[in-house]
Amino acid sequence: MENPPAPEDVAIAQAVAAPQHGPRPLPLFLDLLWRETRDDVDLRRRAFQGLRRYQEAARPAPPPAASVYAAHGSARLLRHGADGDAAPVVFIPSLINPPQVLDIAEGRSLLRGMSAAGHDAYLVDWGTPHLDAPALDLAGHITGRLMPLLAGLPAPPILVGYCLGGTLALGAAHCMDVRAVATIAAPWNFDGFPNADREQIAALWAQSRAVCGQIGFVPMEVLQSGFWALDPARTVRKYAAFADMPPGSDKERAFLTVEDWANGGPPLTYPAGAQLFDHFYAADITGNGLWVIDGQAVDPAALPCPTFSISSSTDRIVPACAGPPLAEQLTLDMGHVGMILGGSAPELLWKPLSAWLSRHGG
Repeated sequence: MENPPAPEDVAIAQAVAAPQHGPRPLPLFLDLLWRETRDDVDLRRRAFQGLRRYQEAARPAPPPAASVYAAHGSARLLRHGADGDAAPVVFIPSLINPPQVLDIAEGRSLLRGMSAAGHDAYLVDWGTPHLDAPALDLAGHITGRLMPLLAGLPAPPILVGYCLGGTLALGAAHCMDVRAVATIAAPWNFDGFPNADREQIAALWAQSRAVCGQIGFVPMEVLQSGFWALDPARTVRKYAAFADMPPGSDKERAFLTVEDWANGGPPLTYPAGAQLFDHFYAADITGNGLWVIDGQAVDPAALPCPTFSISSSTDRIVPACAGPPLAEQLTLDMGHVGMILGGSAPELLWKPLSAWLSRHGG
């Protein structure tokens, strides 16, 4: 008679068979979980319980949809503000993961918070790149998607970019007339990333480049596995902690909403991914003044408009020292996502950002 399967093996089989809300890619997550808990059976058990609960939980309803102000190609500009005399404020998310991190839930939406504060706020939704137009690199997303979206605004906008969206916002401010530009957790000086992180990212890209080149896109799963590799222990422990959260609690709803966002998102075009890995992370062309758009290098310090950089001393994804050299700086003590939608975000980030926008016509 065969030996019965070990409880851990049963847990893996159940996790694989469960409804797939994520994490993506699940096999890699299971391998990571197994390795990180090899010496802690209790942590392994709780992490599997949290994983199962995450996959089976009912999802909270999303906030009401914003109106579509403009569309170009796969991208849309969503309006959250109201008519008024203030300059439009355009929030630009990263190309990685969906834009909903800036409008994730009632009471936790930076966009709705800015609108409630009186700002005419807009959100860029990059959409899913079309199969017949996969050739856009990062500069191409600015000139071929973002700028056409903004062309119909009634006045030069204030741009606010989050994460890689901040890098793109600076590129856009170099190419067009803007009233001001602010970045939140934006990478610019890639030499400021820890060497170990850059080496890990380089190894990931070396393993993935050939397949991504063949399909013309960089799947979200490739990017997600890179984020997990930066702090695998935290990735596992947050699922173990989720197993202990009270059902129906605000903490449970927040975990589900944020994790669904983190496990979602369209692919990058191959040129955008290759430029990100080869030219930004590896060669630091932005920090070295070598990122050229429309024949001219982008220099944030030379922008003729007011500029503001918000970073965090505890950001594991984009270290504060990797941020751009802008005229005004604010350094927080919050995580990469927590600074946007954590419990302290409205007081520590939303409020000073709103005040800065108001000072500069937004």
